[in-house]
Amino acid sequence: MEAAKKRGLFSKFLDVVEKVGNKLPDPVTLFILFALAILVVSHFAAMAGLAVVNPGTNEEIKAISLLTKTGFQEIMTKMVTNFANFPPLGLVLVTMIGVGLAEGVGLISALLRKVVQAAPKKMITFAIVFAGVLANMAGDAGFIVLPPIAALVFMSVGRHPIAGMAAAYAAVAGGFSANLIVNMLDALLAGFTQTAAEIVNPDIVVNPAMNFYFLFASCFIIVPLAIWVTEKIVEPRLPEYTGPKISMEPLQAVEIKGLKLAGLATLVFLALVAITIVPESGWLRGEDGGIVISPFMSSLVPVIMGLFLFPALAYGFTTRTLRNDKDVANEMGKAMSSMGLYIIIAFFAAQFIAYFNWSNLGIIMAVNGADLLQGIGFKGLPLLIGFILFAAFLNLFIASASAKWAIVGPVFVPMFMLLGYSPAFTQLAYRIGDSITNPITPMFAYFAILLALAKRYDKNLGLGSLISIMLPYSIVFGIAWIVFFAIWYFLGLPLGPGAVIEYPLGGE
Repeated sequence: MEAAKKRGLFSKFLDVVEKVGNKLPDPVTLFILFALAILVVSHFAAMAGLAVVNPGTNEEIKAISLLTKTGFQEIMTKMVTNFANFPPLGLVLVTMIGVGLAEGVGLISALLRKVVQAAPKKMITFAIVFAGVLANMAGDAGFIVLPPIAALVFMSVGRHPIAGMAAAYAAVAGGFSANLIVNMLDALLAGFTQTAAEIVNPDIVVNPAMNFYFLFASCFIIVPLAIWVTEKIVEPRLPEYTGPKISMEPLQAVEIKGLKLAGLATLVFLALVAITIVPESGWLRGEDGGIVISPFMSSLVPVIMGLFLFPALAYGFTTRTLRNDKDVANEMGKAMSSMGLYIIIAFFAAQFIAYFNWSNLGIIMAVNGADLLQGIGFKGLPLLIGFILFAAFLNLFIASASAKWAIVGPVFVPMFMLLGYSPAFTQLAYRIGDSITNPITPMFAYFAILLALAKRYDKNLGLGSLISIMLPYSIVFGIAWIVFFAIWYFLGLPLGPGAVIEYPLGGE
């Protein structure tokens, strides 16, 4: 692809974003710097006598300095418990036991290949996009597996392979706020949201499914839009592909058998789960027989783990990628070893959030921010859309959804709670903003992998060209999602089981 001779203002802006983003420290370093900043700011805030009255409890909240003997003792004695009790840590690691095994034995790869191969040629784009949206439930697997498969599928039917990989990547990255089931990201973000919401209401309980209704409905918005962008904007702009054309190898008989048994294992597992919640006396129903507030909602992470674990076992032993219990343990160990960097990030993020909460800076910022916004009359939908755009902009510099939410969640969740919006609604606004710019941010680790893949089919394709290919997805997704969000807001629809838009200031 020939580079444009004249660069527009937006291309220059992206150059600046890339340059600035490359100079940002590693997320681990960021959390260390933020934690140190909290120590210093807390000291000066306490010296200044900063205090607010919590509207939910009428309790006076004062800033507490952590640069004291008491603060130092708390930092040292609670460092381990901060990490061990960090909500997202256990949620992600437990989920990864199942997801990692499914990825390691080849189940996810085979399933994605089956989806795209079984579709008619006219449905190829739909199959890839739909598989991409669902693939984010498997975490990183979708980014690694689907784009190269999509490129091969497009090539096998005479279409440009870069268009296929772009559609797949946009669906996985941009579709982070659209899915048909509750997945690992829901559990991860809910852990941060729980911690942030407790700043205002220590007794509040959130669940990973609190955005599920909106995420489910978003699939019917994002999937057709991604297809339209691919076929009407991206593909027509690409030059004719003159490279080699190959046919994609079909699934082997043993893989097909493995998928069938994995499907059967899934049905059996879901039936067992249903036994615990369908009968009124089900073991995971609430004391009043309810499901919305029940042990089941608190058990979603183990359920998600099992949803991947048991099909993975069926597939693995059928295809002989697993031969005994030692192989199972080894594959789980490999999955956990891939989480090393996340564990390190979680350790320092846990300390930062703990310091933030101990200092009371979160609730002070939230109350003062809410008072300011109420004073200038900037609230309601304009405020929420502004937050979406803020999250989208921040995503250009810090790609990790969990890292950003760990930073901004403790500020915006309490602030919006005090303005009458539930933690679930604030999290939803954040997720939309985070998803919009996922396809174009060079800071996303898998963007570099996408660029390397694209160079297989066009050795002259550069970063700017790739961003220009992916940019239409971000623009269209952003406009559509904000409009959809506004409609949901005005209709006052529930966001998920037990989750609504409003939050009563009394915290009830």
